[in-house]
Amino acid sequence: MSDDRAYLEQLLHQDIPLTQALGLGVQGWQGGELRLSLPLAANLNHKSSMFGGSLYCGAVLAGWGWLHLSLREAGVTDGHIVIQQSQIDYPQPVLSDALAVCAAPAAAEWDKFLALYQRRGLARIRLHSRILVDEVEAVRFSGQYVLHR
Repeated sequence: MSDDRAYLEQLLHQDIPLTQALGLGVQGWQGGELRLSLPLAANLNHKSSMFGGSLYCGAVLAGWGWLHLSLREAGVTDGHIVIQQSQIDYPQPVLSDALAVCAAPAAAEWDKFLALYQRRGLARIRLHSRILVDEVEAVRFSGQYVLHR
């Protein structure tokens, strides 16, 4: 496991204990994309599909983790990340292990976010996550994250 992946997985399991119960793992961090694994067995509901709350947590954490690692790469270590607002859609049930994926926003949006944080100590960014099963989208998530000193 790469240093960034191991670092994030340890951080999530230590600071957000729920991630251990979810069985959440950091599967990949490359090319500006974070992939978190969500096993069905740890997140099963009464309909033998993945619990909606687990899917929501995976989607939120994909964005949170993406932002955390991206800030670390940018040398920003003095901020706190919180989710402020979100929207989630569940177009199809998740019936097997899944991936929560968050990709980088447009470069201009990222640059504006960093500049605003450096200037004011507070910035917001909208990130989009997806839950994939065999690379097919099962859940869409959009969240506004806030970084503050």
